[in-house]
Amino acid sequence: QVQVVESGGGLVQPGGSLRLSCVASGSIFNIYKMAWYRQAPGKQRELVASITTGSTNYADSVKGRFTISGNNAKNTVALQMNSLKPEDTAVYYCNIGGRDLLFRATEYWGKGTLVTVSS
Repeated sequence: QVQVVESGGGLVQPGGSLRLSCVASGSIFNIYKMAWYRQAPGKQRELVASITTGSTNYADSVKGRFTISGNNAKNTVALQMNSLKPEDTAVYYCNIGGRDLLFRATEYWGKGTLVTVSS
């Protein structure tokens, strides 16, 4: 069993900052992807930022404001969010790609943490 748990969401004023954290525990090995997605009300889930082997990617809407950082040894990934805007309001999901006990490539999801940007 693998558990992915996010933390750090909350209410913040426009222009403020939040830091989201995620940790994966259980039988997960050889992590090859760490990512954050978000889903705003009435919209589809979208990729915010990801780290794969040798590459970091950001959605155009968050470039220059958000920073993703991962620690494979600790199975953790964080998302530092600065200069937040009301349109960043969404449920943020952590996504971890790794190998299971049978060495199959599998992606695991957290349950999400709500970020609300409002004055």
